[in-house]
Amino acid sequence: EKGSRTDSALVLLAEMKGRGLEPNVITYNAAISACEKGCRTDAALDLFSEMKASGLQPDVIIYNAAISACEKGGRTDTALDL
Repeated sequence: EKGSRTDSALVLLAEMKGRGLEPNVITYNAAISACEKGCRTDAALDLFSEMKASGLQPDVIIYNAAISACEKGGRTDTALDL
């Protein structure tokens, strides 16, 4: 069930972008947190990078979710580089 919720969050984010809506920090937080809970480390890190590339500044909640995703994915070295 967690995987399907993660997929739903990613589909919703893609639909937003497809309709010309710009994701904000809260949107990215929800998507990255969904990836973290669904053990989708690569997707969480991709969103984290995308968010930073768009000019948005990650907040402590997003860093926490990204670091937790790294931990679940066994990528502690990546977590230290965030």
